[in-house]
Amino acid sequence: MAQSRRAVVIGGGIGGLTAAAALHRGGWDVAVLERAPSLEPVGAAISLAPNSLRALDVIGLGDEIRDLAAWQGDGGLRTPSGRWLSRTDADTVGERFGGPLVLLHRATLINSLAARLPADAVRIGAAATVADPGDADRPACVSTPDGDLEADLVVAADGIRSAVRRTLFPDHPGTVYSGFTTWRVVIPVPGLEFASHETWGQGRIWGSHPLKDGRVYAYAAATAPAAQQAPDDERAELLRRYGDWHDPIPAILAAARPEDVLRHDVHHIAEPLPAHHRGRVALIGDAAHAMPPTLGQGGNQAIEDAIVLAAYCDDLAAYTAARLPRTTAIARRAVRVGRLNMMTGRAGIAVRNTVLAALSKAAPQLFLRGFEGIADWRLPQAPYAAGKTRAGNRQRRTPREGRLHRTR
Repeated sequence: MAQSRRAVVIGGGIGGLTAAAALHRGGWDVAVLERAPSLEPVGAAISLAPNSLRALDVIGLGDEIRDLAAWQGDGGLRTPSGRWLSRTDADTVGERFGGPLVLLHRATLINSLAARLPADAVRIGAAATVADPGDADRPACVSTPDGDLEADLVVAADGIRSAVRRTLFPDHPGTVYSGFTTWRVVIPVPGLEFASHETWGQGRIWGSHPLKDGRVYAYAAATAPAAQQAPDDERAELLRRYGDWHDPIPAILAAARPEDVLRHDVHHIAEPLPAHHRGRVALIGDAAHAMPPTLGQGGNQAIEDAIVLAAYCDDLAAYTAARLPRTTAIARRAVRVGRLNMMTGRAGIAVRNTVLAALSKAAPQLFLRGFEGIADWRLPQAPYAAGKTRAGNRQRRTPREGRLHRTR
């Protein structure tokens, strides 16, 4: 009997667990090393677009997540006074891109991914570093407090501050501050009904969205110097910045407690890495291509990375060739969108809003074109975990990612 190959995944977030689940399904012996004391994610909700849901079909998780879709009816883009600049609806998005947009708590996704691994595959409180990336003739070596681990493949999913990235590419400049900070909150707001929306102001944005479990996910972003904090608490800061914006924003803020609000500065990788691998080590997610959240694609691209990596696990150069151009293009688009929705000049904002409103009336689906080539991504084959997967039944072939092998 052939000996199973060993994969070590550094990082137990969404990308790392997706890669681990896909590799485990392909017959690998997988160990996930998470330095935090639990898998409970630091964060709030995540938006999964049709592209990542199709990727999750490979490990049999896509339909489970699709069933959590809460967006019904219309939604769109507003001004702080409440005026709609553009509107769309869930059915239109689903028809155009072959599936729904699903917003769910990160913990829900983490738990679903972890459930697809053996109970002993995930080690929490396990810090790890790459001591040797290995090459074609020798395995990689991962150092942990409990000793060294040899691996045929190391998946570096250790996030935006990736130590593995610095080890593999010490001359790369790393991340840069994106120019704005973000706040996030997930709370119950009984009796609150509203249409999903994102609101663009002067150097500020706000988004409000219902979750399937009845809670509300809200996020905000504003231009600000790096490393600032509110003089009192972050809920008070949100009230100062957004308290006079349209409904339901005041009601959401009234229901939030200071401890419900998370704040993080946004950083991204401005200069693409020369590759997403070195030796037997592959980078995925924010470790490889951290991007602003303005397209909602950070986690989605990590999931794509993980599934494509599992297919190209024997040819990491092919993995880089498949992923580096796509993630670079999406990251650059996210930076451009950030400049548009975080504009601060009043004259420019007036022109922007006038153009958006006019285009929305003339061609209501025009704004969805911004997600073409992103949300419509499909695997060129259908290596689904279940033949009855809804997305699998709609699958069509495309050359976009080169060849992908059917997972076992």
